[in-house]
Amino acid sequence: YGFKKLFQVLRRQGHVWNHKRVHRIYCQLKLNFRRKGKQRLPVRNPARLATPEALNQSWSIDFMHDALVCGRRFRTFNVVDDFNREALAIEIDLNIPAQRVVRVLERIVANRGYPLKMRMDNGPELISLTLAQWAEDHGVMLEFIKPGKPTQNAYIERFNRTYRTEILDFYLFRTLNEAREITERWLNEYNSERPHESLNNLTPEEYRLMAENPEISKSMWY
Repeated sequence: YGFKKLFQVLRRQGHVWNHKRVHRIYCQLKLNFRRKGKQRLPVRNPARLATPEALNQSWSIDFMHDALVCGRRFRTFNVVDDFNREALAIEIDLNIPAQRVVRVLERIVANRGYPLKMRMDNGPELISLTLAQWAEDHGVMLEFIKPGKPTQNAYIERFNRTYRTEILDFYLFRTLNEAREITERWLNEYNSERPHESLNNLTPEEYRLMAENPEISKSMWY
């Protein structure tokens, strides 16, 4: 007990000693010393994900949820290249089944090429035969994180937090088109104007250009 609680307990037991007397004895018995708290093991962060060494070595994909002003819920399907943290797509709709996921990926691939692997959680759309067949047909390895371990998909989890804070939690969307338009503007700014500390303060687009054109790397780094 702390002193206040102990004094009240003594009073409830019928003792009539005054406050000062009880406190003096309390201190003489060294009950006023703080108890040493339990020794806690330090929090151990999981090993960092290996950083890809080139574009398209590893993409991360994930879903998010939000709602329109009317209460109708919608989903977003997000795709990020882990190498330069570039957001390759944010697809928004009421429902995004596995077939739609494949169409979004094909749209990205048309301009960027196929990734060597994609990292994802175990959502129903992502463990579907549709996506598995697409990946097998194009030589893309699917890497699933352990259930309940979002830190294993840290690149896109970090991106999702930023998107949630700056867009989904900041705006009230009346329509899906409004959500798409605001997201598209933000996506362009995120990729082309916002420097990333992990990219030596380059933007994702600048980092991609540097990777695609090694001869211009010096001008970007300095």
